[in-house]
Amino acid sequence: MDTLPTQRANPLISRHAESTLWLARYMERIENQARILDVTNTFARDADDTQNWLSIPRINGDLAAFLKKHAQATQRSVGEFYLLDSANSTSVQVCIGAARENARTLRALISTEMWLQINVFHGMIRALTPEAIMADHFTTVCTQLKEGVQEHTGVTEGTLYRDQAWHFYMIGRSLERADQTTRLLDTRFHSLAPQFAANDADLDAGHWNALLRAAAGYQAYRREHPNGYVPMEVAGFLLANTAFPRSVGLNLAQIEWHLTQLRTRYGLRRMGTALERLEDLNAAMTYPNVLSLGSDKLSPFLDFVQGQIADLHGDIVETLGL
Repeated sequence: MDTLPTQRANPLISRHAESTLWLARYMERIENQARILDVTNTFARDADDTQNWLSIPRINGDLAAFLKKHAQATQRSVGEFYLLDSANSTSVQVCIGAARENARTLRALISTEMWLQINVFHGMIRALTPEAIMADHFTTVCTQLKEGVQEHTGVTEGTLYRDQAWHFYMIGRSLERADQTTRLLDTRFHSLAPQFAANDADLDAGHWNALLRAAAGYQAYRREHPNGYVPMEVAGFLLANTAFPRSVGLNLAQIEWHLTQLRTRYGLRRMGTALERLEDLNAAMTYPNVLSLGSDKLSPFLDFVQGQIADLHGDIVETLGL
């Protein structure tokens, strides 16, 4: 009887593995920035617009850098900082440049379709001007950015060969999603929970909608909780729901699976530290544990998780011998 040929495990050099991680992280970061900017633009229409726009530099850890360049947080100043400023390391300009450079390093490993799509997307972002991101066009630009990353995700899903590079790509995407979800929740949750206690139903619903839409989770949350918003249930959904694509729990579980595949199928044996860290994180990332924290303990928990995600990335890079 004929047997199917076994898959050959070609070694992946360390710099290619790290470039694949960062390609995924930078592309995911662009969509996240565009989503948060767009949602803030939609909902920041009250008397406290400055605080709403300031939440974005806070989410990204850029508050000091932003305030050095801009006296006030507005749609225009925050938009320029994140869409046009090539000196801001978290801007989409820097992210797409870094993503394209990593893709160039990986040219022999990624598909022609991936390379062409990244180049077209790079050109679109580089062509943005201050006029292009004015209020009348702001939502359109954010939509183009989100759709550009989603196109990249689709092309990658359909064309990237399922070898070691694919596993590292998926790990990078999951690391970025988990990190960004914790940052979004940490920054927005404590400004919303007091409003919930004030029983202003309309204000409450609009702002919880904004938080969930920024995480691309509004419809999914409403399927799980059709009767309204309870702060710790929102936190539990974003952290522990393993059916929601951007939840921390789902992405940590996916990282664990991909690391295990790299160890068992490709002989990458130095995964012990990363897998032990993931085991501890996954044990903590459950609905009962999150709900038991209460709103007063959520922020320290999120700080801890963010630190562990950063250390996890370091564990993986160290495994590669870089």
